[in-house]
Amino acid sequence: MPIAVGQALKQAGIPESAVGMYVQEIGAAKPLLAVNAGTAMNPASVMKLVTTFAGLELLGPAYTWKTELYASGMLEGDTLRGNLVIKGYGDPKLNLENFWLLVRRLRQTGLREITGDLVLDSSHFDLPGGNPAAFDGKPHRAYNVLPEALLVNYRTLALRLIPQPASKTIRVVVDPPLPSLDLKNGLTLTNGPCNEWRDTLAADIRTAVNGDIRVSIALNGSYSTDCDEKTLYLSVHDTADYIFGLFRQLWEEQGGIFRGKVRTGTAPEGMTPLETHQSPPLADIVRDINKFSNNTAARQLYLALGLTTGLTPGSSPSMAAGDAANGHDRPPATLAKSDMALRRWLTSKRLSFPELVIENGSGLSRNERISTGHLGALLLAAFQSPVMPEFISSLPIAAVDGTMKKRLNGSATAGQAHIKTGFLDGVRTMAGYVLDKSGRRVAVVMFINHPKSGIAQPAMDALLHWAYERP
Repeated sequence: MPIAVGQALKQAGIPESAVGMYVQEIGAAKPLLAVNAGTAMNPASVMKLVTTFAGLELLGPAYTWKTELYASGMLEGDTLRGNLVIKGYGDPKLNLENFWLLVRRLRQTGLREITGDLVLDSSHFDLPGGNPAAFDGKPHRAYNVLPEALLVNYRTLALRLIPQPASKTIRVVVDPPLPSLDLKNGLTLTNGPCNEWRDTLAADIRTAVNGDIRVSIALNGSYSTDCDEKTLYLSVHDTADYIFGLFRQLWEEQGGIFRGKVRTGTAPEGMTPLETHQSPPLADIVRDINKFSNNTAARQLYLALGLTTGLTPGSSPSMAAGDAANGHDRPPATLAKSDMALRRWLTSKRLSFPELVIENGSGLSRNERISTGHLGALLLAAFQSPVMPEFISSLPIAAVDGTMKKRLNGSATAGQAHIKTGFLDGVRTMAGYVLDKSGRRVAVVMFINHPKSGIAQPAMDALLHWAYERP
Protein backbone atom coordinates (compact mmCIF):
# COMPACT_ATOMS: atom_id res chain seq x y z
CA MET A 1 0.00 0.00 0.00
CA PRO A 2 1.36 3.46 -0.86
CA ILE A 3 2.57 5.23 2.29
CA ALA A 4 0.37 8.30 1.85
CA VAL A 5 -2.73 6.15 1.38
CA GLY A 6 -1.96 4.07 4.46
CA GLN A 7 -1.38 7.18 6.56
CA ALA A 8 -4.69 8.74 5.44
CA LEU A 9 -6.57 5.53 6.25
CA LYS A 10 -4.92 5.31 9.67
CA GLN A 11 -5.82 8.91 10.42
CA ALA A 12 -9.44 8.15 9.50
CA GLY A 13 -9.46 5.08 11.72
CA ILE A 14 -10.11 2.66 8.85
CA PRO A 15 -8.35 -0.75 8.96
CA GLU A 16 -6.79 -2.27 5.86
CA SER A 17 -9.27 -5.16 6.09
CA ALA A 18 -12.09 -2.74 5.16
CA VAL A 19 -10.32 -1.56 2.00
CA GLY A 20 -10.01 -3.04 -1.49
CA MET A 21 -7.61 -1.56 -4.06
CA TYR A 22 -6.54 -2.48 -7.56
CA VAL A 23 -4.27 -0.51 -9.90
CA GLN A 24 -2.99 -1.76 -13.26
CA GLU A 25 -1.44 -0.02 -16.23
CA ILE A 26 -3.22 -0.60 -19.52
CA GLY A 27 -1.38 -3.32 -21.43
CA ALA A 28 0.62 -4.55 -18.43
CA ALA A 29 0.62 -8.22 -17.49
CA LYS A 30 0.29 -7.68 -13.73
CA PRO A 31 -1.26 -5.11 -11.43
CA LEU A 32 0.87 -2.43 -9.80
CA LEU A 33 -1.18 -2.69 -6.65
CA ALA A 34 -3.69 -5.23 -5.30
CA VAL A 35 -5.02 -5.03 -1.75
CA ASN A 36 -7.90 -7.36 -0.84
CA ALA A 37 -8.60 -7.35 -4.59
CA GLY A 38 -10.47 -10.65 -4.50
CA THR A 39 -12.86 -9.68 -1.70
CA ALA A 40 -16.51 -9.07 -2.63
CA MET A 41 -17.49 -5.56 -1.46
CA ASN A 42 -20.33 -3.11 -1.86
CA PRO A 43 -19.41 -0.84 -4.82
CA ALA A 44 -22.18 1.77 -4.31
CA SER A 45 -22.65 3.85 -7.48
CA VAL A 46 -19.48 2.50 -9.07
CA MET A 47 -21.69 -0.44 -10.10
CA LYS A 48 -22.99 1.92 -12.80
CA LEU A 49 -19.74 1.22 -14.69
CA VAL A 50 -20.82 -2.40 -15.16
CA THR A 51 -24.29 -1.36 -16.35
CA THR A 52 -23.16 1.39 -18.73
CA PHE A 53 -20.32 -0.62 -20.31
CA ALA A 54 -22.70 -3.55 -20.86
CA GLY A 55 -25.30 -1.16 -22.28
CA LEU A 56 -22.89 0.43 -24.74
CA GLU A 57 -21.74 -2.97 -26.01
CA LEU A 58 -25.07 -4.82 -26.05
CA LEU A 59 -27.28 -1.98 -27.27
CA GLY A 60 -24.76 0.21 -29.09
CA PRO A 61 -23.93 3.92 -28.55
CA ALA A 62 -26.64 5.02 -31.03
CA TYR A 63 -29.44 3.06 -29.33
CA THR A 64 -32.59 5.03 -28.53
CA TRP A 65 -35.79 4.41 -26.58
CA LYS A 66 -39.19 5.30 -28.02
CA THR A 67 -42.41 6.70 -26.56
CA GLU A 68 -45.59 6.34 -28.63
CA LEU A 69 -48.90 8.22 -28.77
CA TYR A 70 -52.00 6.39 -30.02
CA ALA A 71 -55.54 7.52 -30.82
CA SER A 72 -58.02 5.01 -29.43
CA GLY A 73 -61.25 6.23 -30.95
CA MET A 74 -62.52 8.14 -33.97
CA LEU A 75 -60.66 11.11 -35.44
CA GLU A 76 -63.13 13.69 -36.76
CA GLY A 77 -61.35 16.72 -38.12
CA ASP A 78 -59.39 18.24 -35.25
CA THR A 79 -61.23 16.18 -32.59
CA LEU A 80 -60.41 12.76 -31.15
CA ARG A 81 -63.64 11.18 -29.95
CA GLY A 82 -61.95 8.67 -27.73
CA ASN A 83 -58.82 8.20 -25.63
CA LEU A 84 -55.23 9.27 -26.10
CA VAL A 85 -52.80 6.49 -25.14
CA ILE A 86 -49.16 7.08 -24.18
CA LYS A 87 -47.01 3.94 -24.29
CA GLY A 88 -43.57 4.01 -22.71
CA TYR A 89 -40.61 1.76 -23.40
CA GLY A 90 -38.37 2.85 -20.53
CA ASP A 91 -36.91 6.10 -21.91
CA PRO A 92 -34.51 7.39 -19.22
CA LYS A 93 -34.48 10.89 -20.74
CA LEU A 94 -38.17 11.76 -21.16
CA ASN A 95 -37.59 15.00 -19.26
CA LEU A 96 -39.60 18.24 -19.29
CA GLU A 97 -38.08 19.45 -22.55
CA ASN A 98 -38.58 16.18 -24.41
CA PHE A 99 -42.11 15.66 -23.08
CA TRP A 100 -42.94 19.22 -24.19
CA LEU A 101 -41.62 18.36 -27.67
CA LEU A 102 -43.78 15.23 -27.77
CA VAL A 103 -46.93 17.17 -26.82
CA ARG A 104 -46.05 19.91 -29.30
CA ARG A 105 -45.63 17.39 -32.13
CA LEU A 106 -49.01 15.89 -31.26
CA ARG A 107 -50.59 19.33 -31.51
CA GLN A 108 -48.86 19.85 -34.88
CA THR A 109 -50.74 16.86 -36.30
CA GLY A 110 -53.79 19.14 -36.30
CA LEU A 111 -55.43 17.50 -33.29
CA ARG A 112 -57.00 20.08 -30.97
CA GLU A 113 -59.66 18.44 -28.82
CA ILE A 114 -59.62 15.10 -26.97
CA THR A 115 -62.98 13.99 -25.56
CA GLY A 116 -61.83 10.81 -23.82
CA ASP A 117 -59.24 9.92 -21.21
CA LEU A 118 -55.46 9.95 -21.06
CA VAL A 119 -54.45 6.27 -20.90
CA LEU A 120 -50.96 5.42 -19.60
CA ASP A 121 -49.36 2.18 -20.81
CA SER A 122 -46.40 0.95 -18.75
CA SER A 123 -46.74 -2.71 -19.73
CA HIS A 124 -43.23 -2.84 -21.25
CA PHE A 125 -41.84 -3.42 -17.73
CA ASP A 126 -42.91 -6.26 -15.45
CA LEU A 127 -41.52 -5.36 -12.04
CA PRO A 128 -42.44 -6.37 -8.49
CA GLY A 129 -44.07 -3.68 -6.40
CA GLY A 130 -41.49 -1.44 -4.82
CA ASN A 131 -41.33 0.93 -1.89
CA PRO A 132 -39.30 4.11 -2.55
CA ALA A 133 -38.71 4.40 1.21
CA ALA A 134 -37.18 0.91 1.45
CA PHE A 135 -33.57 2.00 0.91
CA ASP A 136 -33.18 4.80 3.44
CA GLY A 137 -36.62 5.86 4.62
CA LYS A 138 -36.68 8.92 2.34
CA PRO A 139 -39.40 8.15 -0.22
CA HIS A 140 -39.58 11.67 -1.65
CA ARG A 141 -35.90 12.02 -2.56
CA ALA A 142 -35.36 12.01 -6.31
CA TYR A 143 -32.65 9.34 -6.18
CA ASN A 144 -35.20 6.86 -4.79
CA VAL A 145 -37.58 7.10 -7.78
CA LEU A 146 -38.28 3.56 -8.98
CA PRO A 147 -38.00 2.55 -12.67
CA GLU A 148 -41.11 2.65 -14.86
CA ALA A 149 -41.70 2.01 -18.55
CA LEU A 150 -43.46 5.38 -18.78
CA LEU A 151 -41.44 7.74 -16.61
CA VAL A 152 -41.77 11.45 -17.32
CA ASN A 153 -39.12 13.82 -15.90
CA TYR A 154 -38.26 11.18 -13.27
CA ARG A 155 -41.59 12.19 -11.67
CA THR A 156 -39.80 14.99 -9.82
CA LEU A 157 -40.35 18.61 -8.90
CA ALA A 158 -37.43 21.04 -8.95
CA LEU A 159 -37.71 23.59 -6.14
CA ARG A 160 -35.30 26.45 -6.84
CA LEU A 161 -34.33 28.28 -3.66
CA ILE A 162 -33.35 31.87 -4.44
CA PRO A 163 -32.19 34.14 -1.57
CA GLN A 164 -33.63 37.67 -1.57
CA PRO A 165 -31.31 39.60 0.81
CA ALA A 166 -33.15 42.91 0.33
CA SER A 167 -36.40 41.49 1.73
CA LYS A 168 -34.67 38.86 3.92
CA THR A 169 -36.72 36.10 2.31
CA ILE A 170 -36.18 33.04 0.10
CA ARG A 171 -38.05 32.86 -3.18
CA VAL A 172 -39.12 29.33 -4.14
CA VAL A 173 -39.77 28.56 -7.82
CA VAL A 174 -41.34 25.17 -8.62
CA ASP A 175 -40.84 23.45 -11.96
CA PRO A 176 -43.14 22.07 -13.25
CA PRO A 177 -45.84 24.08 -11.43
CA LEU A 178 -48.46 21.32 -11.37
CA PRO A 179 -52.01 22.43 -10.52
CA SER A 180 -52.38 19.71 -7.87
CA LEU A 181 -49.54 21.15 -5.76
CA ASP A 182 -49.92 23.44 -2.73
CA LEU A 183 -46.64 25.01 -1.58
CA LYS A 184 -46.14 26.83 1.70
CA ASN A 185 -42.86 28.69 2.13
CA GLY A 186 -41.85 29.06 5.75
CA LEU A 187 -38.09 29.30 5.18
CA THR A 188 -35.98 31.80 7.14
CA LEU A 189 -33.01 33.53 5.50
CA THR A 190 -29.85 33.44 7.60
CA ASN A 191 -26.16 34.31 7.35
CA GLY A 192 -23.29 31.93 7.78
CA PRO A 193 -21.57 29.06 5.93
CA CYS A 194 -23.68 26.97 3.56
CA ASN A 195 -22.27 23.53 4.44
CA GLU A 196 -24.93 20.77 4.27
CA TRP A 197 -27.80 23.07 3.28
CA ARG A 198 -30.33 20.24 2.88
CA ASP A 199 -29.94 19.37 6.56
CA THR A 200 -31.22 22.81 7.58
CA LEU A 201 -34.45 22.35 5.63
CA ALA A 202 -37.58 20.54 6.70
CA ALA A 203 -40.20 19.54 4.13
CA ASP A 204 -43.58 18.46 5.50
CA ILE A 205 -45.13 16.55 2.59
CA ARG A 206 -48.73 15.40 2.48
CA THR A 207 -50.28 13.61 -0.47
CA ALA A 208 -53.95 14.02 0.48
CA VAL A 209 -55.34 17.40 1.50
CA ASN A 210 -58.85 17.57 2.98
CA GLY A 211 -59.79 14.33 1.24
CA ASP A 212 -58.74 15.71 -2.15
CA ILE A 213 -56.02 14.09 -4.24
CA ARG A 214 -53.58 16.96 -3.90
CA VAL A 215 -50.01 17.33 -2.72
CA SER A 216 -48.97 19.77 -0.04
CA ILE A 217 -45.34 20.76 0.64
CA ALA A 218 -44.56 22.98 3.62
CA LEU A 219 -40.95 24.17 3.64
CA ASN A 220 -39.54 25.19 7.02
CA GLY A 221 -36.13 25.73 8.51
CA SER A 222 -33.28 28.05 7.56
CA TYR A 223 -31.35 28.80 4.40
CA SER A 224 -28.11 30.79 4.24
CA THR A 225 -27.40 33.63 1.81
CA ASP A 226 -23.97 32.00 1.28
CA CYS A 227 -25.71 29.08 -0.44
CA ASP A 228 -26.74 31.37 -3.28
CA GLU A 229 -29.26 29.55 -5.53
CA LYS A 230 -29.76 25.81 -5.00
CA THR A 231 -32.29 23.30 -6.28
CA LEU A 232 -34.11 20.75 -4.15
CA TYR A 233 -35.48 17.80 -6.13
CA LEU A 234 -38.51 15.98 -4.70
CA SER A 235 -40.77 13.22 -5.98
CA VAL A 236 -44.16 13.65 -4.33
CA HIS A 237 -46.80 12.72 -6.97
CA ASP A 238 -47.83 9.30 -8.19
CA THR A 239 -47.27 8.54 -11.87
CA ALA A 240 -50.82 9.12 -13.08
CA ASP A 241 -51.28 12.47 -11.31
CA TYR A 242 -47.87 13.72 -12.40
CA ILE A 243 -48.18 12.85 -16.10
CA PHE A 244 -51.82 13.95 -16.29
CA GLY A 245 -51.14 17.31 -14.66
CA LEU A 246 -48.14 17.98 -16.86
CA PHE A 247 -49.78 16.79 -20.09
CA ARG A 248 -52.94 18.80 -19.56
CA GLN A 249 -50.94 21.92 -18.71
CA LEU A 250 -48.73 21.64 -21.81
CA TRP A 251 -51.68 20.70 -24.05
CA GLU A 252 -53.77 23.68 -22.99
CA GLU A 253 -50.78 26.03 -23.32
CA GLN A 254 -50.72 25.10 -27.00
CA GLY A 255 -54.42 25.74 -27.53
CA GLY A 256 -55.61 22.17 -27.00
CA ILE A 257 -58.77 21.06 -25.21
CA PHE A 258 -58.90 17.98 -22.99
CA ARG A 259 -62.20 16.67 -21.61
CA GLY A 260 -61.31 13.42 -19.84
CA LYS A 261 -59.45 12.02 -16.87
CA VAL A 262 -56.42 9.74 -16.49
CA ARG A 263 -56.17 5.98 -16.07
CA THR A 264 -53.84 3.08 -16.80
CA GLY A 265 -54.33 0.71 -19.71
CA THR A 266 -52.68 -0.68 -22.82
CA ALA A 267 -52.15 0.65 -26.31
CA PRO A 268 -54.33 -0.78 -29.11
CA GLU A 269 -52.60 -3.55 -31.05
CA GLY A 270 -51.89 -3.29 -34.77
CA MET A 271 -52.41 0.48 -34.96
CA THR A 272 -49.96 3.06 -36.23
CA PRO A 273 -49.03 5.61 -33.58
CA LEU A 274 -49.98 9.25 -34.08
CA GLU A 275 -46.52 10.30 -32.95
CA THR A 276 -43.32 8.59 -31.82
CA HIS A 277 -40.63 10.28 -29.78
CA GLN A 278 -37.06 8.93 -29.85
CA SER A 279 -34.79 9.51 -26.89
CA PRO A 280 -31.27 10.95 -27.20
CA PRO A 281 -28.72 8.22 -28.07
CA LEU A 282 -27.37 5.96 -25.36
CA ALA A 283 -23.93 7.59 -25.70
CA ASP A 284 -25.48 10.81 -24.34
CA ILE A 285 -27.51 9.07 -21.66
CA VAL A 286 -24.54 7.18 -20.17
CA ARG A 287 -22.88 10.57 -19.61
CA ASP A 288 -25.82 11.59 -17.40
CA ILE A 289 -25.69 8.26 -15.60
CA ASN A 290 -21.98 8.32 -14.81
CA LYS A 291 -21.09 11.99 -14.54
CA PHE A 292 -24.01 12.82 -12.24
CA SER A 293 -24.68 9.34 -10.81
CA ASN A 294 -28.29 9.18 -12.00
CA ASN A 295 -29.74 6.15 -10.22
CA THR A 296 -33.10 6.01 -11.97
CA ALA A 297 -31.59 6.30 -15.46
CA ALA A 298 -29.14 3.52 -14.60
CA ARG A 299 -32.03 1.29 -13.52
CA GLN A 300 -33.93 2.04 -16.73
CA LEU A 301 -30.84 1.10 -18.77
CA TYR A 302 -30.31 -2.07 -16.75
CA LEU A 303 -33.84 -3.22 -17.60
CA ALA A 304 -33.22 -2.59 -21.31
CA LEU A 305 -30.32 -5.08 -21.16
CA GLY A 306 -32.72 -7.91 -20.39
CA LEU A 307 -34.35 -7.68 -23.80
CA THR A 308 -31.04 -8.38 -25.55
CA THR A 309 -30.98 -11.98 -24.27
CA GLY A 310 -30.06 -14.27 -27.14
CA LEU A 311 -28.12 -11.62 -29.04
CA THR A 312 -24.37 -11.63 -29.36
CA PRO A 313 -22.50 -8.37 -28.75
CA GLY A 314 -22.70 -6.23 -31.85
CA SER A 315 -25.99 -7.73 -33.07
CA SER A 316 -29.01 -5.53 -33.63
CA PRO A 317 -30.73 -4.75 -30.32
CA SER A 318 -33.96 -3.49 -31.88
CA MET A 319 -35.97 -5.98 -29.88
CA ALA A 320 -35.09 -4.04 -26.73
CA ALA A 321 -37.45 -1.35 -27.98
CA GLY A 322 -40.28 -3.82 -28.31
CA ASP A 323 -39.63 -5.42 -31.71
CA ALA A 324 -38.34 -8.80 -30.56
CA ALA A 325 -36.95 -11.11 -33.19
CA ASN A 326 -38.37 -14.61 -33.55
CA GLY A 327 -36.85 -17.07 -31.13
CA HIS A 328 -35.64 -14.44 -28.67
CA ASP A 329 -37.06 -13.12 -25.46
CA ARG A 330 -39.88 -10.64 -25.87
CA PRO A 331 -41.12 -7.84 -23.64
CA PRO A 332 -41.89 -7.22 -20.89
CA ALA A 333 -38.54 -6.40 -19.36
CA THR A 334 -37.76 -8.05 -16.02
CA LEU A 335 -34.90 -7.97 -13.55
CA ALA A 336 -34.30 -11.70 -14.09
CA LYS A 337 -33.84 -11.19 -17.85
CA SER A 338 -31.39 -8.36 -17.20
CA ASP A 339 -29.32 -10.43 -14.79
CA MET A 340 -29.15 -13.26 -17.33
CA ALA A 341 -28.20 -10.93 -20.19
CA LEU A 342 -25.43 -9.29 -18.15
CA ARG A 343 -23.88 -12.59 -17.10
CA ARG A 344 -24.01 -13.96 -20.66
CA TRP A 345 -22.28 -10.79 -21.83
CA LEU A 346 -19.54 -11.20 -19.24
CA THR A 347 -19.04 -14.81 -20.32
CA SER A 348 -18.78 -13.72 -23.96
CA LYS A 349 -15.92 -11.44 -22.90
CA ARG A 350 -14.24 -14.28 -20.98
CA LEU A 351 -14.85 -12.50 -17.70
CA SER A 352 -15.91 -14.62 -14.73
CA PHE A 353 -17.13 -12.72 -11.67
CA PRO A 354 -18.56 -15.43 -9.36
CA GLU A 355 -18.94 -12.98 -6.47
CA LEU A 356 -21.02 -10.52 -8.53
CA VAL A 357 -24.38 -9.59 -7.03
CA ILE A 358 -26.34 -7.05 -9.08
CA GLU A 359 -29.76 -6.08 -7.80
CA ASN A 360 -30.78 -3.11 -9.93
CA GLY A 361 -27.65 -1.96 -11.77
CA SER A 362 -27.43 1.46 -10.12
CA GLY A 363 -25.50 0.69 -6.95
CA LEU A 364 -28.32 2.08 -4.79
CA SER A 365 -28.36 -1.17 -2.90
CA ARG A 366 -27.12 -2.78 0.29
CA ASN A 367 -26.82 -6.12 -1.50
CA GLU A 368 -24.79 -5.46 -4.66
CA ARG A 369 -21.26 -6.84 -4.61
CA ILE A 370 -18.16 -7.02 -6.80
CA SER A 371 -14.43 -7.19 -6.05
CA THR A 372 -11.99 -4.40 -6.89
CA GLY A 373 -9.91 -6.88 -8.88
CA HIS A 374 -12.81 -7.86 -11.11
CA LEU A 375 -13.97 -4.28 -11.58
CA GLY A 376 -10.38 -3.51 -12.56
CA ALA A 377 -10.51 -6.33 -15.10
CA LEU A 378 -13.72 -4.81 -16.48
CA LEU A 379 -11.99 -1.43 -16.87
CA LEU A 380 -9.10 -3.08 -18.73
CA ALA A 381 -11.58 -4.81 -21.05
CA ALA A 382 -13.46 -1.55 -21.62
CA PHE A 383 -10.27 0.15 -22.74
CA GLN A 384 -9.90 -2.43 -25.51
CA SER A 385 -13.56 -2.21 -26.55
CA PRO A 386 -14.89 -0.42 -29.66
CA VAL A 387 -17.05 1.67 -27.30
CA MET A 388 -14.05 2.79 -25.23
CA PRO A 389 -14.29 6.48 -26.29
CA GLU A 390 -17.97 6.72 -25.33
CA PHE A 391 -17.39 4.86 -22.06
CA ILE A 392 -14.43 6.91 -20.83
CA SER A 393 -15.97 10.22 -21.89
CA SER A 394 -18.98 9.42 -19.67
CA LEU A 395 -16.84 9.42 -16.52
CA PRO A 396 -16.44 12.51 -14.32
CA ILE A 397 -13.15 14.37 -14.86
CA ALA A 398 -11.21 15.33 -11.74
CA ALA A 399 -11.59 19.05 -10.93
CA VAL A 400 -13.63 19.59 -14.11
CA ASP A 401 -17.17 18.18 -14.03
CA GLY A 402 -19.75 15.80 -12.59
CA THR A 403 -19.24 14.32 -9.14
CA MET A 404 -15.47 15.01 -9.38
CA LYS A 405 -15.84 18.74 -10.09
CA LYS A 406 -14.71 19.77 -6.60
CA ARG A 407 -12.07 17.08 -6.18
CA LEU A 408 -8.31 17.56 -6.66
CA ASN A 409 -8.61 21.22 -7.64
CA GLY A 410 -5.18 22.81 -8.03
CA SER A 411 -3.33 19.47 -7.97
CA ALA A 412 -1.23 17.92 -10.72
CA THR A 413 -3.87 15.21 -11.07
CA ALA A 414 -6.60 17.74 -11.96
CA GLY A 415 -7.93 17.01 -15.44
CA GLN A 416 -5.87 13.82 -15.69
CA ALA A 417 -8.33 11.36 -14.11
CA HIS A 418 -11.69 10.06 -15.34
CA ILE A 419 -13.21 8.68 -12.13
CA LYS A 420 -16.68 7.39 -11.20
CA THR A 421 -17.44 7.84 -7.51
CA GLY A 422 -19.81 6.06 -5.16
CA PHE A 423 -21.15 6.91 -1.72
CA LEU A 424 -23.57 5.25 0.69
CA ASP A 425 -23.68 5.17 4.47
CA GLY A 426 -20.67 3.04 5.36
CA VAL A 427 -19.46 2.83 1.75
CA ARG A 428 -17.14 5.04 -0.28
CA THR A 429 -15.78 3.96 -3.65
CA MET A 430 -14.13 5.13 -6.86
CA ALA A 431 -13.02 3.56 -10.14
CA GLY A 432 -11.77 4.78 -13.48
CA TYR A 433 -8.62 5.82 -15.30
CA VAL A 434 -5.65 8.06 -14.56
CA LEU A 435 -3.27 9.41 -17.21
CA ASP A 436 0.02 9.53 -15.31
CA LYS A 437 2.72 12.17 -15.70
CA SER A 438 4.54 9.97 -18.24
CA GLY A 439 1.45 9.65 -20.46
CA ARG A 440 0.59 6.10 -19.43
CA ARG A 441 -3.06 5.19 -18.76
CA VAL A 442 -3.76 3.36 -15.51
CA ALA A 443 -6.96 1.67 -14.27
CA VAL A 444 -7.63 2.55 -10.63
CA VAL A 445 -10.21 1.02 -8.27
CA MET A 446 -10.66 1.63 -4.53
CA PHE A 447 -13.52 0.49 -2.26
CA ILE A 448 -13.97 1.24 1.43
CA ASN A 449 -16.71 -0.57 3.35
CA HIS A 450 -16.52 0.81 6.89
CA PRO A 451 -18.61 3.01 9.21
CA LYS A 452 -15.95 5.76 8.93
CA SER A 453 -15.77 5.65 5.12
CA GLY A 454 -17.37 9.09 4.92
CA ILE A 455 -14.09 10.70 5.98
CA ALA A 456 -11.92 8.59 3.65
CA GLN A 457 -11.71 11.02 0.72
CA PRO A 458 -8.10 12.05 1.55
CA ALA A 459 -7.04 8.40 1.25
CA MET A 460 -8.72 8.10 -2.15
CA ASP A 461 -7.18 11.33 -3.38
CA ALA A 462 -3.80 10.06 -2.19
CA LEU A 463 -4.21 6.92 -4.31
CA LEU A 464 -5.03 9.02 -7.39
CA HIS A 465 -1.92 11.17 -6.72
CA TRP A 466 0.19 8.03 -6.37
CA ALA A 467 -1.14 6.62 -9.65
CA TYR A 468 -0.33 9.90 -11.38
CA GLU A 469 3.16 10.42 -9.88
CA ARG A 470 4.35 6.80 -9.87
CA PRO A 471 7.88 6.21 -11.24
